[in-house]
Amino acid sequence: MTDRRPLLFTLAGIVATLVYFGTAEFIAGAVSATSAPLLILGQTIIPLVPTAMIKTAISVFGTNDKLALVITLVIVGAILGGVIGRIGLHRRALSFVLLIGLGILPVVVLLSTGGTILDTVPALVGVALGCAAYVALIRFSNGTESSARNSVGRDEDFGADNQPGTDRRAFFGLAAGLSAVGMAAIAAGQSASILARNAAGAVTKLVLPRPATSAPKIPAGADFDIEGLTPIMTPNDDFYRIDTALIPPSVDAASWSLHIHGMVEDEVTITMAQLLELPLEEHRVSLTCVSNEVGGDLVGNATWLGYPVRELLKRAGPKKGADMVLSTSDDGFTASTPLEALTDDRASLLAVGMNGEPLPRDHGFPARLVVPGLYGFVSATKWVTELEVTRFADKQAYWTKRGWSTHGPILVASRIDVPRAGVHVSPNKDGQIVTAGMAWAQHVGIAEVRVRIDNGDWHTAELSEELTTDTWRQWRCPFDDLEPGTHTVTVRAVDEDGNVQISERRPAIPGSATGLHDRQFVVD
Repeated sequence: MTDRRPLLFTLAGIVATLVYFGTAEFIAGAVSATSAPLLILGQTIIPLVPTAMIKTAISVFGTNDKLALVITLVIVGAILGGVIGRIGLHRRALSFVLLIGLGILPVVVLLSTGGTILDTVPALVGVALGCAAYVALIRFSNGTESSARNSVGRDEDFGADNQPGTDRRAFFGLAAGLSAVGMAAIAAGQSASILARNAAGAVTKLVLPRPATSAPKIPAGADFDIEGLTPIMTPNDDFYRIDTALIPPSVDAASWSLHIHGMVEDEVTITMAQLLELPLEEHRVSLTCVSNEVGGDLVGNATWLGYPVRELLKRAGPKKGADMVLSTSDDGFTASTPLEALTDDRASLLAVGMNGEPLPRDHGFPARLVVPGLYGFVSATKWVTELEVTRFADKQAYWTKRGWSTHGPILVASRIDVPRAGVHVSPNKDGQIVTAGMAWAQHVGIAEVRVRIDNGDWHTAELSEELTTDTWRQWRCPFDDLEPGTHTVTVRAVDEDGNVQISERRPAIPGSATGLHDRQFVVD
């Protein structure tokens, strides 16, 4: 008879790992999300992941990259648990040592980074129940073969009953049940963390003052209102989120402050109460992630409320020779912004509001930086707590250390929204096929968008009315008399300085992906 015990021990290890994660995540979700092992492991791993791998994850998963990381951690943990479980077939004591070691690894990380003994409870309870599940399954495995002779010596240490008549189906039933409970508990813990996060954000929302300077009314011609075309303003819930935090920091607005130091004449500290008493300004600014692929959607446009960073830096008085501001987030992330971009006349803000509301927690509550013309990785620090005036030669930011560029100026870009790739379209009542999309060149402005079909001549598209040079614009271009069949539409933009969108395809590292966006569609 085939010996199935290696498989059963492997499954026992996998199930034990799922029970461990499920128990710990469920308890942490109900008590403190920051003590969840998956969060602790994820936040530890993110800084160690090669830049190219992070770039690939963002391009594949987009704003779901963090969920993908959590799922990956569970899968990797289950695989390790399976290997450890298999080891237990011949070296039971070692398997227990390894299971316990794997389970308390997040505890060690947590305590080494300032966690409390109370924070270790979810992981420790998870270890205990995971090991208990492993023992239970091992006992059930004893009776799955017609003879129990092979198991007698090994199981006596754990009090096994060695009942040869135990049915294999009982083992698999228990394993399946414990796995289902474990995975459900993981999902429940993650959901509880999200609900707690949202509740915390709702409780700590600020009452924003009326802006001293309001953004101009959006002109009627700014939005073409074409089905499938991205709206000119991005709702908060739809705005992309890319950062290094698995769970956004929970920052108390009442105790928040911004500290400006470094190469300055006078250090400055400003509290939220002081910030809200200043004459705040509203500005519409589009933000873009440097990881955005050609034609990607990691770009959004919002109305931001805040105070000009240049005025805060003026209080501090940057010293001669300084050329960079290193901004630091509450979670330790840093960004290197050219000093010039924070002191010239552009609408660089210490923002507290987004689209008429206090900043959502995911987008930097209670305060963040918004800097037109630069990719977010060098400018858009969320949960910002420090501005250090320094020099590029002296300091490196989070992404600069990982091979990205230092200054991050936004390149002119465009994409096609209509028609969608691969769809069948029919001419409208005027016999036209309408193409449409978005174009951006923040702080310079879009001057022209050109569109072509099937490598034919370039046609000048109609542009929506410009909000500001710091925001994207819509474009549309109808084509007459397209023959039935498959066609390819390509778009390129030109900014106000005459820079034509780069046609050469290149990856985002070190300073933004380039290339022209195209799409195929079928005319019926």
